[in-house]
Amino acid sequence: MKKLKLFIDNEWVEPEGGKYFTSYCPATGEPLAELAAASANDVNKAVQAAKRAFPAWSKTDGDVRADLMLKALSLFKARIKEFAEWEAKDVGKPIKETMGTDLPYAFRAMDYFSNLGRQIRGNVIPLPGRSALCYETYEPFGVVGSIIPWNFPLHIATRTICPALSAGNTVVLKASSLAPVTCSMMGEIFLEAGYPKGVINIISGSGSVAGEAMLRNNDVNMVSFTGSTEVGRRCLHSSAETNLKKVLLELGGKGPFIADKDCLVSDAVNSLIIGFCFMQGEVCCASTRAYVHKDIYDEFVEKLVARCNAVKLGDIMDPETQMGSLIDENQFKQVDKYVKGAVADGAKLLCGGFREMDAPMDKGYFYRPTVLEVTSNDLTCVQEEIFGPVVTIKKIDSFDEALELSNDSVYGLGATVWSENYRTLLKATETFNAGIVWMNTNVMSKIEASYGGNKLSGLGREGGVVGLMEYLKCKNNVLYTGPKDNYYGFKD
Repeated sequence: MKKLKLFIDNEWVEPEGGKYFTSYCPATGEPLAELAAASANDVNKAVQAAKRAFPAWSKTDGDVRADLMLKALSLFKARIKEFAEWEAKDVGKPIKETMGTDLPYAFRAMDYFSNLGRQIRGNVIPLPGRSALCYETYEPFGVVGSIIPWNFPLHIATRTICPALSAGNTVVLKASSLAPVTCSMMGEIFLEAGYPKGVINIISGSGSVAGEAMLRNNDVNMVSFTGSTEVGRRCLHSSAETNLKKVLLELGGKGPFIADKDCLVSDAVNSLIIGFCFMQGEVCCASTRAYVHKDIYDEFVEKLVARCNAVKLGDIMDPETQMGSLIDENQFKQVDKYVKGAVADGAKLLCGGFREMDAPMDKGYFYRPTVLEVTSNDLTCVQEEIFGPVVTIKKIDSFDEALELSNDSVYGLGATVWSENYRTLLKATETFNAGIVWMNTNVMSKIEASYGGNKLSGLGREGGVVGLMEYLKCKNNVLYTGPKDNYYGFKD
């Protein structure tokens, strides 16, 4: 069984007290690896290493930083099959997804941000009176703590650490204790690529110990967190209680999906299914609230149920498998509780709603795609994030009604609309209170464009030029060039 220590200051070090924990495959229950359980002191060692490395790294030429990341990318690509298999096993998702999405997205983040980092520039600001040269420059924050979730470890890790490093920050990365293996393995890539000591540090351990220690550390200048809204609030609290570190948050969601009467029904159904079944529905931007026009409702529901029942669950290492296991027993119990509660509250179970127990799924937490028909937008299953392959569907009388119901949520991450009328699509983009709007497609996230949410779905944006700039602070520089500066009229 693989054993992974802490990666601090370009060395693999034992955790304080020699404490380790085991990561298991959610799909089979098999133990995969032992990982170091970082203590608060271990976290501080990583932070201090990053702090020492920051002055030199922040002044390193952008081309040098870019070339290092591209070298790491080359090494990473050479190990794609190895990392894809570990990612699939550690998360419980199909190998089809890790080979086709997770690894390619990680590679693209490294390529994109390495080259974007070469182009960081400031602004010259014309001031009234022409008596001063005013220009803005952008500088890295310092030590960035990156805390990522278990659903897309490599994709989300690279989406955060790549812009941070390219901007000249140093990093301490902590993956979820539920899926920590591949992030720890990335230390091998950065070490072989030749990154200077302390620039990138990778720790593993529980959120309550290692994560909290990072949030409370005064030498961490910025925290990027992806995960639950509850923990996102904790990040903000810790920032206020310590050194007012910048906090970038990508949190929960309850994505609306509108199918208007003129949409291509079959395509829209397929779009909804990937919207709530991809990664077993354990996706913040998942489409989990469907609002379908009454004129197409019966056809839509018939196709939706039939196709959900046809989704293939099974061996995650089989390239034909389309859905894997929920991350653990706790997540299964949460999803199942929501579904049973919804039925008790009056929702109609159209399909799914149970755990598959036939081999080879009997050792994991494979949950059938589930459709709940509702008549009220106030049900718990409609308003709260379930984080599983569950969608609610409601018949609506008009597009305006669908828009109103879509915004009736505390979340505002992704929103989807299907229509063949461009006026309808544009009206939706102007009305949705969401960070991302998908028109006639779904859950499309590319590193070249921004990603993030409104309301309880987060603060700030990742991806694209906007995402790079999140890891830079602006400095205003003013050089006075006018006549003698003597406001109070003092005499020489």
